[in-house]
Amino acid sequence: MPQAREGLLASGYRFLVADDHPLFRGALKGALSGLDDACRILEAGDFEGAKALVDESIDLVLLDLSMPGVSGLSGLIALRGMNPAVPIVVVSAHDDPETIRRALELGASGFISKSSGMDEIRTAVQAILDGGIYTPADIDLGAEADPEIADLIRRLQTLTPQQTRVLSMLAEGLLNKQIAYELNVSEATIKAHVSAVLQKLDVDSRTQAVIRLSKIGADTIATES
Repeated sequence: MPQAREGLLASGYRFLVADDHPLFRGALKGALSGLDDACRILEAGDFEGAKALVDESIDLVLLDLSMPGVSGLSGLIALRGMNPAVPIVVVSAHDDPETIRRALELGASGFISKSSGMDEIRTAVQAILDGGIYTPADIDLGAEADPEIADLIRRLQTLTPQQTRVLSMLAEGLLNKQIAYELNVSEATIKAHVSAVLQKLDVDSRTQAVIRLSKIGADTIATES
């Protein structure tokens, strides 16, 4: 049983499985059910559905890297900005060291290969629920070989959760007034966040910021292909 979070009762784990393949969602549900008979498992087949379900009551998100509405590690970045306290484990068939390392550097609590068996999935999830970080065994993550991506990751790490969320919403094409409405803050506050994001990413415009962010998704897809 998980420890009670402030204001919540411990009544079984709550997991969110975000993957567009129903068969694999079913396999993950089977693995998770073996951890806790009282757990509740929510499912999302696209990124919009995942965003709608992530809140402070979720104990762990299991996130596929590519599904309708998102590509590459940009989905991880967006969810981390929305709820930084909720741990996210990336679950992907593309388990090369580069992708795993970048996922961890961008805030993932672990990485599970889709080739993993039930026991390994349970071991990974339990390790993360216990506060650890999980990566597949016997993999040398190495160092980032692309200096542009290394610089981008370092800059993204300096963003606050709210700045990260604003950046992700810019990438969705939302205007400042729309972002202000969604986040229930003033448009002036959003303008200040946008200015801070541009400065931290070392770009001059919203468009350039979105292009820089897209390199995370595009680069991962290129790695996966």
